[in-house]
Amino acid sequence: MAEKIAPLRPPLKWAGGKRWLIPKLEKLWAKHSNVRLVEPFCGGLSVALGLQPQTALLNDVNNAVINFYQQIQHGLVLDSISLENNEEAYYQHRNTFNNLNQNGDIGSTTAQLFYYLNRTGYNGLCRFNKSGGYNVPFGRYKKINYQADFLSYQSMLSGWTFTNTDFAKLKLKTDDFIYADPPYDVPFRQYAQQGFTWDDQVRLVEWLVNHKGPVVLSNQATPRVVSLYKDLGFKLKYLDAPRRISCKGNERQPVKEVLALRGF
Repeated sequence: MAEKIAPLRPPLKWAGGKRWLIPKLEKLWAKHSNVRLVEPFCGGLSVALGLQPQTALLNDVNNAVINFYQQIQHGLVLDSISLENNEEAYYQHRNTFNNLNQNGDIGSTTAQLFYYLNRTGYNGLCRFNKSGGYNVPFGRYKKINYQADFLSYQSMLSGWTFTNTDFAKLKLKTDDFIYADPPYDVPFRQYAQQGFTWDDQVRLVEWLVNHKGPVVLSNQATPRVVSLYKDLGFKLKYLDAPRRISCKGNERQPVKEVLALRGF
């Protein structure tokens, strides 16, 4: 196993990111770090960057975020667009991004626009409407420190595979270590065009139960989530998770999170 280096900060702002959970996940990962890490919902990439697996299968239903990571693997630099913390420029770039993304353009310019929107839009939200349009409003930050390139990430990501598909289509190995962080069981679930329903929550857990290797699953501890996980034999731990989204920083209160384990 390669020596662990200081973890890189996730390249995207990400509401609901799991950097705060890394110390707990590291303890679970320690005995399995020679296997492949699989994340069906890799999102902001904080878990993979924190655990630093040699090999990983990192999936997300959001095609824009996966394209961004794949472009980092190819040596992404921000040289095609202007990086302006300006409302008019923001909405112009948002329109351009939506035109490219909705037409299936996966490339460097689309990835650069996605990064710009992520850094400049409101509170690190990643939200798409049912037509597939990115609809996060302008963020109104006083100052934004944009990165010029992502070359420092390229080596770390080189051994990882990124996919953009439904979780149930992933080709698993029997000893894969799965960390699944689906959209929370809360009213806001329009993270991607497809959304994520309660039926999807159930389908995910039933899929994970069939995996023979170690599984870690996290979600907001709503009563029906807790009941579902208990009924299917997961060992549950409860944590206070920081809430990252609120109009006022001093109103961001912890929420109760459940960590569900199998195979440990």
